[in-house]
Amino acid sequence: MSDSSGKLKLGALVALVVGSMIGGGIFSLPQNMAASAGVGAVLIGWAITAVGMLTLAFVFQTLANRKPDLDGGVYAYAKAGFGDYMGFSSAWGYWISAWLGNVGYFVLLFSTLGYFFPIFGEGNTPAAIIGASVLLWAVHFLVLRGIKEAAFINLVTTIAKVVPLVLFALICLFAFKLDIFTADIWGLGTPELGSVMNQVRNMMLVTVWVFIGIEGASIFSARAEKRTDVGKATVIGFVTVLLFLVLVNVLSLGIMTQPELAKLQNPSMAAVLEHVVGHWGAVLISVGLVISLLGALLSWVLLCAEIMFAAAKDHTMPEFLRRENAKQVPANALWLTNAMVQIFLVITLFSNSTYLSLIYLATSMILVPYLWSAAYAVLLAVRSETYEQALAERQKDLVIGGIALVYAIWLLYAGGVKYLLLSALLYAPGAILFAKAKREVGQPVFTNVEKLIFAAVVIGALVAAFGLYDGFLTL
Repeated sequence: MSDSSGKLKLGALVALVVGSMIGGGIFSLPQNMAASAGVGAVLIGWAITAVGMLTLAFVFQTLANRKPDLDGGVYAYAKAGFGDYMGFSSAWGYWISAWLGNVGYFVLLFSTLGYFFPIFGEGNTPAAIIGASVLLWAVHFLVLRGIKEAAFINLVTTIAKVVPLVLFALICLFAFKLDIFTADIWGLGTPELGSVMNQVRNMMLVTVWVFIGIEGASIFSARAEKRTDVGKATVIGFVTVLLFLVLVNVLSLGIMTQPELAKLQNPSMAAVLEHVVGHWGAVLISVGLVISLLGALLSWVLLCAEIMFAAAKDHTMPEFLRRENAKQVPANALWLTNAMVQIFLVITLFSNSTYLSLIYLATSMILVPYLWSAAYAVLLAVRSETYEQALAERQKDLVIGGIALVYAIWLLYAGGVKYLLLSALLYAPGAILFAKAKREVGQPVFTNVEKLIFAAVVIGALVAAFGLYDGFLTL
């Protein structure tokens, strides 16, 4: 995993990127995509995603090389480029996205177990929520004891994820039928999908969800043996995961028709493989997924606590989140994180939230941190900061950063007004922690520009709250 000096080599960094990107999303991809789009729209959507996400990967690579003093990835870039409140919002949004993702993981985990034990249903029955709660606090106390995501656990879970994916791709390659794939390319036989443009928009949030974790290597940049390996690992990890995602998605569309796929229970990959080889296919995928989710849960619980801890260390979050226990685990940040997961697990019981609606919300929360990272890369190039001797490089980075920025804005549009309002509802209360942090260091809370931004967030939150009350918005 690493060399004698404890620094991470290229292979270890790639494993980190692949490990944090492949959680549970890919196992539900056939159904998630078919629910929003036909074959043609899926192919267009993947093309846009490949370009957009690749430019985002390059942005993280550029920033890691040009601003080696900024540790903590997405949060540090927003703060350096756009001030304290934007930095805080990035950390807050990333944190909420990460723990909301964990709620989604728990729902998916028990939905998978529901395949074998019907009492767990789709992962949001009372039995499933009780099971998820027990598991949540088991992981919590495990982490509190100072058990860091061991290199060994990461390696085992990464292999456990990849083996079923490779088998799935090989088996489906031979079972692929072109006539099923081309039967209704533009999804016209399913009028509720809407126009092709609508289909592309609707699948966009799912594609972003499966790429969250692309910033994994940049978060560990300080520990890399060679600084240049961070960028290489990001791009290698990205291309590997993209290949798996497109194979799983596209091959499924040649095994079962879009309407059939859209009706499957998740993890839909299990049902697709069962369709080809019988019951053992479903068992293989389900076991791979359970191991994959347990590994992903552990690493994301640590990431949640880490981002709050990092922001508290430089006074962007309140001081109480800086406290560590005897084992140097940011205990308060961990308690806050898992309390939120617990509350939302109970909410899923009453609001009937499915895995997909949780994903959409988690994804819309992470769009803001991604947007600021791309904007910061553009800002550096426009100002020629760190580019004093490298004019050609500056132009190249300006173009790449510009494409990443346009992509991030397009994603906000693709998410639609509903998720923008719901995320405002989650962003607004964060200001209480921000104000507390500012008071602790005796500074005014907002600058004039930040007051305007905060006012807009509050208005969005009020509309969302009324919408949930009135019923024109649903979770």
